[in-house]
Amino acid sequence: MDYLAGLNPSQRAAVEQTEGPVMIVAGAGSGKTRVITYRVAHLIRKGVDPFNILVLTFTNKAAKEMRERIMNVVGAEAKNIWMGTFHSIFARILRVEAELIGYPKNFTIYDTDDTKSLIRAILKEMNLDDKLYNANYVYGRISAAKNNLISPQEYNRNEALLAEDRENGRPQMGQIYMTYAQRCYRAGAMDFDDLLFKTNVLLNKYPEVLHKYQHQFKYLMVDEYQDTNFSQYLIVKRLAAVHENICVVGDDAQSIYAFRGANIQNILNFQKDYPDVRVFKLEQNYRSTKTIVNAANSIIANNKNQLEKNVFSENEEGEKIKVVRAFSDNEEGKLVAEAILQEKALKSLNFKSFAVLYRTNAQSRAIEEALRKLNIPYKLYGGTSFYQRKEIKDLIAYFRLTFNPNDEEALKRIINYPRRGIGDTTIEKIIVAADRNQYRLWDVVANAQMFLDGRSATAVQNFATMIQSFQAVANRSNAFDTAMHIAQHSGILKDLYEDKSVEGLARYENIQELLNGIKEFSEREDIEEKGLDVFLQDVALLTNDDNDKDPNADTVSLMTIHASKGLEFPVVFIVGLEENLFPSQMSLNSRSELEEERRLFYVAVTRAEKKLHLSYATSRYRWGTLNTCEPSRFLDELDPRYLDLDFKPRAMHADEGSFKTDRIAWQTKGDDMFSKPKPKPVKTTAILPKAHIPTPGFAPSDMRKIQVGMEVEHQRFGFGKVVNLEGTNPDNMKATIFFKELGQKQLLLKFAKLRIVD
Repeated sequence: MDYLAGLNPSQRAAVEQTEGPVMIVAGAGSGKTRVITYRVAHLIRKGVDPFNILVLTFTNKAAKEMRERIMNVVGAEAKNIWMGTFHSIFARILRVEAELIGYPKNFTIYDTDDTKSLIRAILKEMNLDDKLYNANYVYGRISAAKNNLISPQEYNRNEALLAEDRENGRPQMGQIYMTYAQRCYRAGAMDFDDLLFKTNVLLNKYPEVLHKYQHQFKYLMVDEYQDTNFSQYLIVKRLAAVHENICVVGDDAQSIYAFRGANIQNILNFQKDYPDVRVFKLEQNYRSTKTIVNAANSIIANNKNQLEKNVFSENEEGEKIKVVRAFSDNEEGKLVAEAILQEKALKSLNFKSFAVLYRTNAQSRAIEEALRKLNIPYKLYGGTSFYQRKEIKDLIAYFRLTFNPNDEEALKRIINYPRRGIGDTTIEKIIVAADRNQYRLWDVVANAQMFLDGRSATAVQNFATMIQSFQAVANRSNAFDTAMHIAQHSGILKDLYEDKSVEGLARYENIQELLNGIKEFSEREDIEEKGLDVFLQDVALLTNDDNDKDPNADTVSLMTIHASKGLEFPVVFIVGLEENLFPSQMSLNSRSELEEERRLFYVAVTRAEKKLHLSYATSRYRWGTLNTCEPSRFLDELDPRYLDLDFKPRAMHADEGSFKTDRIAWQTKGDDMFSKPKPKPVKTTAILPKAHIPTPGFAPSDMRKIQVGMEVEHQRFGFGKVVNLEGTNPDNMKATIFFKELGQKQLLLKFAKLRIVD
């Protein structure tokens, strides 16, 4: 059987070109994963040892899916491929080589919460204003430095960086970075960025280590190459330098992670790095209708900085893209919810066929409220991951401390949980004693009688003895037995079991679920090492795609566009297409930032398989103020041949400008899409009520006179009746008004501009 028979000519050519540098430009929905997996399988079928193949991905989900597909072709040999995320692969290498750079093999991996907790502790010790030196800002600054391979020492020697910090009113940034790095080192811990940063240090400082892995990895493949940052780029380039059998796969049109360090130039300049590269273009989109693909092409054509390609579809023509105008964000949510119910009924779809995408998480509120009112089940992506829940992090902190007693963040988290009489004062004494004597915190805890007195010394010493007993159990037991012993003897299970509240029961069940997961891990046949320390590494390296979401749950998916990358849905709603929201106001400072926003819109559009809805609101509350909104410039860039507007422009400017509610009209691009006769449309719930024309001489009344039961007039919402008033301060009073055309709305009277009807 020819396992390559199902590939189209472009895909097959890319798979069969196994030697030398290769770049596969993979358009949206073009079968990228299939090409990668078959290319790896083809290498193994040709006799390449799987241990000599390195495949780097950005999510565990992608790596798992690829490995399973490869196993279907080559069998169990697929287990021997070095395949995983950048962070997991390089953590694996660092476990072997860490002692060369002064770290223990069982180093802890700090997640984002651990990192920010440590930063906050450092800010407190340095008596710095945590509003000026916001933990998120400091974390981002340190992360950016590491991704650009700038060490703390180099940062503090770089006058340009120091001057920038002084200009921003944060002259202590360099010292914070230095202290942060020292504390991580003291704790035997690396954060996510360190896994790449320290790998670069390792390969640069130890030529024998670089030589070892260059000759082990004879074939390299990198998925989503457009998302690589400078640190990842250098590691890949170094590892591939001997054999140059490097294959990168990606789509510059889907590069949307500049905010976390991704550099689109890595893929745009690949041909300069490897002049003899073979380039293959996967241009056939198998996912979406022709209408959606052509519309997406009309958007991305506006970007100047891109690789040339012609994405096309041979699927059905498909429905036009529905464009909806709403009066407000709440109105927009209502229209989306009603359209979901309508499409579900007309096309016999499940709720999981629908996704609502937005630019910012804050936009989900109006959508959630509207879905709840119509009893539409939904799943909000970007919520708290299972492994980020407090009770889970508490038990995992016990696990971490067992294997790395120098892990200071884990120690501080659970030294007095469950409560054992070790208060904040005692913890401060431990920290002071450690700093004064240049000890690690654990050195003080394990020898508490030397540094503390009375009951606090006894309590801390008992805690240290308990952790040491856990270490003894871990040395002789598998992951599950160790975890169960720690859960029972730490007191966590007892503490949660005694909490009979609904929340307490949920937390207890979550701990049970964690232990169930560890049990499954202990029984896996595809791994040799089954210690709890190995499980901990897997958990620490989980990516955003690995949250506890049931793929079979029949719910509408709500998520940011960034979170939607790599996913697809039959019906997609993209909401909030307004200037300064999408594109974001933060992205209008340069062409490169605007082009990234346009790529983000392209990604959103290409998530849709059958039907796409776009919407915007003409007004939206921000910080308690109702603002007038203009439609996004991206709507102008869509070829109008592929659009179905649910409304007619109110006025046309002489210059035929873009459609901006109440002022400007939709750009017709030379084709008057409203002049042609059309069949009389069937009225649907997505069609908006007519705009209200204010009474001649309309003038807002004194809001101090407003009372429940009064009839009022709003300039846009029309006539309504006041059904409730909240608050006594005129600046904060809210009125709930039932409008005849729009239903019930809540307005801040300070900005409502209502006319009391006599």
